Amino acid sequence: MSHPAFFDVVPPILVRDPLAGFLGAASGGLMEYRYVDAVKLAGHSCPTVAAAWQLTRRALAVLYGDEIPVRGEIRVELGEDRAEGTAGVTAAVAGLLTGAAGDGGFKGIAGHFDRRHLLAFGAEVTGRIRFTRLDTGASVDAEVDLGRVPGDPATMPLLQRCLSESASAEDVRRFGELWQDRVRRILLEHGDDDAVFTVRSVPSREQENPK
Repeated sequence: MSHPAFFDVVPPILVRDPLAGFLGAASGGLMEYRYVDAVKLAGHSCPTVAAAWQLTRRALAVLYGDEIPVRGEIRVELGEDRAEGTAGVTAAVAGLLTGAAGDGGFKGIAGHFDRRHLLAFGAEVTGRIRFTRLDTGASVDAEVDLGRVPGDPATMPLLQRCLSESASAEDVRRFGELWQDRVRRILLEHGDDDAVFTVRSVPSREQENPK
């Protein structure tokens, strides 16, 4: 697969998947995901895929600190409904990295490794998406403001020409180049930008309702 060089520069995300370890698919269950994996899953690279990658990465960093995140033991809840906006794409990328799945997910083995019911839409969350550790109950809400990483002004006119089939081969090439340059900036220049990506710990019920 030929792809933009910056895909390979995006830092990978390391997780431990007990199911993969149990079934002998990965030694110790350790698996490394790269941005290109998310691109292959979604079938494209866009600001939404990039944002979902970074939201998940940053949320896992807050939830697990120096620990390796445990895939399959994380609940993912989106505030948007399944068919709303880009919720489906965001959920797909988050599910890839966390193992969270809906009703159609892996049913488990004798009560272990069940991945179903870990992905929900239309949830009451304060951010765009909430991640929760099943072992500790710790949660974080994450959101993104992509308006802070605008695209090149020439992008939309080129898009319109491409969609109307009036674009030249050079127009099509230039559009793809500008589109991916915004993705690159989201991933590499703003991945740790708190003005773009916000991750907040969610108070536990005990903290919200102290005795």
